Amino acid sequence: MNRLFTACLTAGLILLTGCESVHLVASKSAEKANMLAPLVEKRETLTATGYAVVAVQNHRNPAQQRLMAIRASKLDAYRALTEQVYGQQIDASSTVADMTVTSDSFRAKVEGVIYGATLVSITPVGEDTYETTLSLDKSVVQDLRTLYLGQITARSR
Repeated sequence: MNRLFTACLTAGLILLTGCESVHLVASKSAEKANMLAPLVEKRETLTATGYAVVAVQNHRNPAQQRLMAIRASKLDAYRALTEQVYGQQIDASSTVADMTVTSDSFRAKVEGVIYGATLVSITPVGEDTYETTLSLDKSVVQDLRTLYLGQITARSR
């Protein structure tokens, strides 16, 4: 009788343990799916920062160089924002000779449409650089992607 009770108890524990592990597997796969969800969907706003150096701007007048650097930093911030919304296209190639890499080349391309971005700040950084920060509400992101896909489709016709 004691052996029968022990055997039943052991069988019951094994069955319950099996059920528990199925539950853990299901919750772990749901957790993994959440981790793979785009970061865009988790944040209320996207922010992007762009930089530009004053001294490299092509003008003799220092005031005009500053204005050009501000504009360049704003364009860099828009590029960074576009990259977050649409991603980057990367082209890469490597050449191997005698089992040694002889050259590597990379080319990155960002393409898209951005509207509705808010200018957060334009700030001098140090004495020779400007930093521009833009933000974009996540509710606009899906509209931007839809608009862009429509443009791509219209171009290919």
